[in-house]
Amino acid sequence: MNKTKIKRLLLSDTPIASLQIRGWVRTRRDAKTFSFIEVNDGSCLSGIQVIAEDSLANYEEVRRLSTGSAVAVSGELRESPGKAQKWEILATRIHIYQFAPEDYPLQKKRHTDEFLRSIGHLRPRTNKYGGVFRIRSEAAHEIHRFFHERDFIYVHTPILTGSDCEGAGELFRATTLEPGDHKEADGKDPYAHDFFGQKTHLTVSGQLEAEMFALALGDVYTFGPTFRAENSNTRRHASEFWMVEPEMAFCDLAENMAFAEAFVRHMVAHVLTRCEEDVGLFARFVDKSLLDTLGNIVEKPFVRISYQAAVDILKKSTATFSYEISYGKDLQTEHERYLAETHFRQPVIVHDYPRQIKPFYMRVNDDEKTVAAMDVIVPGIGEIIGGSQREERADVLETRMAETGMDDSSYWWYMDSRRYGSVPHSGFGLGFERFLMLVTGVTNIRDVIPFPRTPGSIDF
Repeated sequence: MNKTKIKRLLLSDTPIASLQIRGWVRTRRDAKTFSFIEVNDGSCLSGIQVIAEDSLANYEEVRRLSTGSAVAVSGELRESPGKAQKWEILATRIHIYQFAPEDYPLQKKRHTDEFLRSIGHLRPRTNKYGGVFRIRSEAAHEIHRFFHERDFIYVHTPILTGSDCEGAGELFRATTLEPGDHKEADGKDPYAHDFFGQKTHLTVSGQLEAEMFALALGDVYTFGPTFRAENSNTRRHASEFWMVEPEMAFCDLAENMAFAEAFVRHMVAHVLTRCEEDVGLFARFVDKSLLDTLGNIVEKPFVRISYQAAVDILKKSTATFSYEISYGKDLQTEHERYLAETHFRQPVIVHDYPRQIKPFYMRVNDDEKTVAAMDVIVPGIGEIIGGSQREERADVLETRMAETGMDDSSYWWYMDSRRYGSVPHSGFGLGFERFLMLVTGVTNIRDVIPFPRTPGSIDF
């Protein structure tokens, strides 16, 4: 007898004479000669009702089943006389793997997110977090399909690197040396005796490496974990997070913005279609406006405005902001959300930022004051994508690196790409967890990643 996922059973068109499911008990209630047991195997939000009659050999044990107990149910899928479900299983055998004890912490009541974070190893068993991680899985799968169908090549970029893509210095150092061993006299490199022979850290982005492949293979993407040693405990930041980073050769800023918009709209539409039941849960219990927000993203073209225009709008607004608005300062989340949620009431792409607030690799515009950068801003989140046309001119890139105080000796390989067949190219990074926050209405990044890594917390 083959094991069958409950998700497939609930979609069945006909009864099944013999099957088996394996999962965990959600609830049990007893009648005079039988018991109703709801079993869920994690494949979908809904469980399935099992009818256990008192003729079962181990019926007295079945009557002891409690929430969280693990079982295998063999039986017949038949139409249910009840209105709440289409199908039920008449059990012919129930194998009990383990009875859950009385102190099982997930009972039939609503638990706070703070409490569930403290038992992160168990929270996937709840409706909310089971839904989050099913959506995460479906979205990750669709990302690969989206790029594959458009002939992008998937590149595995390194997690360990000697390059700092953002130039921010908020990096996790990776070393085999003991504390204090990095000191060396006579001006020698203190990292010369380290494992890689130079200063090494966890990557904040796979962009620079992806550029090398785009300049050889055309359109590529990378999708994997990245790390930032920023001591931030906000709802939007984590120390370990996942990034989707496409890089496209022969692509300018306008094409980059169009592709970013198409990607976001496609992904939102896919989640709405493929994860309807789970999204519905979040629309009922997490964010009542979720379906309107997501529908707006799918249906309406994104607004495009320059950074200068965005600053002008914010200055003229009557809203009160915690952070000052002035030209030459980066937009804060409150500014971004005002633009998307209050002023335009739809997603916005802000482009052409001042060169002094953006990284070295962004292409300098003809005005020499701004760079060909863009951010995609969505309601409820703020920035979900950051990208740019890359600086393909070797002389301008060298100037930009000098401006930002970078040691260009570590980037010789990056400069080589501008000397040997350089072409215009563009790309962007989408924060995967921020996308998941968007499509679920969940407001804390800790709740859309299986085991969050944040300052002072590395449990599980």
